[in-house]
Amino acid sequence: MSGPLEGVRIIEMTSVVLGPWACQILGDLGADVIKVEPPFGDSNRQLGPGRNPGMCALFITCNRNKRSVVLDLKQESGKAALLKMVETADVVVHNLRPPAIKRLGLEYDAVRKVNPQIIYCATYGYRADGPYSDKSAYDDSIQSASGIAMLKARAGADPSYLPVIVADKTTAMAVVYSITSALYHREKTGVGQEIEVPMFETMVNYVMAEHLYGRVFEPAAGDMGYARLLSPDRRPYETKDGYIAILPYLNKHWEIFCNAAGRPEFVEDERFASLSSRLKNIDEVYREVSVMVSTKTTREWLDILTPTPVPCMIVNTLEDLLEDPHLQATGFWKEYEHPTEGTLRLPDLPTRFSETPGSVRHLPPRLGEHSIEILRATGLTDDQIEEMIESGATKVAKEG
Repeated sequence: MSGPLEGVRIIEMTSVVLGPWACQILGDLGADVIKVEPPFGDSNRQLGPGRNPGMCALFITCNRNKRSVVLDLKQESGKAALLKMVETADVVVHNLRPPAIKRLGLEYDAVRKVNPQIIYCATYGYRADGPYSDKSAYDDSIQSASGIAMLKARAGADPSYLPVIVADKTTAMAVVYSITSALYHREKTGVGQEIEVPMFETMVNYVMAEHLYGRVFEPAAGDMGYARLLSPDRRPYETKDGYIAILPYLNKHWEIFCNAAGRPEFVEDERFASLSSRLKNIDEVYREVSVMVSTKTTREWLDILTPTPVPCMIVNTLEDLLEDPHLQATGFWKEYEHPTEGTLRLPDLPTRFSETPGSVRHLPPRLGEHSIEILRATGLTDDQIEEMIESGATKVAKEG
C-alpha cells in the first residue's frame, strides 16, 4: 500500500502555497496528483535558492508526490486535453478566482458534464457570493482581513504579520479535510459535489475559536479576545543563559512551579490561587513568572520541570530544528537524491498510519516532466502531442 488515498486521482490547477501544499499532503497520503501548469509554470518555481531554473526552494517544499503536465488552457487543445483527463479523475482542485475559471469555461457545471461524480474543489480568497469575491488574496491580506495582524496591537505592539504563511497553510488543511470528507460521502452514495474553501472565512473561523470569547453570547458577556494570549508579557522567558517556554497553567502546575522557584507563598496568593484568578491577573502572572525564571539557567529549569507535568520546552531557532534530538530520533528529516537537483532535505510525513502509511513516491517535478506520459495515458496520439508542443499548448521538461 502507498497510503490511504491510493487509487484516488487528483487534477491540481493551483500555484503558490495554498493549493500546492494541500495537494502535496493528499499526494503524501497516496493520491496520484497531476499538477497542471501553464507554460510559464507555478510562480513558486522562481522563489528561493535553487540549483536550476524553475526548481527553487519554495516549489520543492510544496510539490512532492506530483507529476507535472503543461497545458495552456486558453488554447482549445489544452482545454480539451484537460477535460479528457477529468474523465478518469476523482478530484479537481483549482485556486483561480470565479471570473477567471468561468472565462476558461472550466467551472463546476462544465466539468461535471464530463464526469458527473467529480469532486470539484475551488479555493480562493473570499466566498464567491460576497462583495469581496473578486479581490485577489495572499497571506498578508488575509492575515489583515481576518484580524490576525491586529492581535499584536491588542497586545500593545504595532500591527504585524506572523512570519509564517499561516493563512495559506491553514486553509490548505481545510482543503484536505474537505476533499477527504467529500470522497467519503461519494464512497457511500456515488455522488460528487462542488466544494468552496475560502481563505477569509476559514481564517476568521480559526481566529474566533478563542477570540470570540465574551461575544459568543448575545447580549455580550464580556469583551472579545482571550486575555492570556493578548498579554504583552506573553513570550518565552529569559533564563540566566538563554530562553525557555514554561506554562504553569493548571493549579497543580502552578503549585509545582512556585515551589521549585522558591516562592510557595504564590500558591495561596488570592491573585494566583486558581486558574480563573490567574487569568484575571494574567499580566502579573507573566511578570512574576519572568522574575522567577530568570534566577536559573535553561538547563536547570529543564532538569527540574521535565520530570513533572509542568509544560516546559526549549526555544528552538530554525537552524536548531535540523539537529533537534527528537526529530533526529524519529527520523523526521529525510534526504533524497533528485535526478537533476541533487540531494534534497525534506520533512517526513507528520502523520503515521499503522496499515496504510504514506510515502514519497515522486520528488518535485520539473516543469512539464510528465507531459508526454500523461497526455499519452489520456489517449492522445504522438502526432497530437507533437502538434500541442509546436503550438505551445504543452511543453516538456528540458533534459539535464
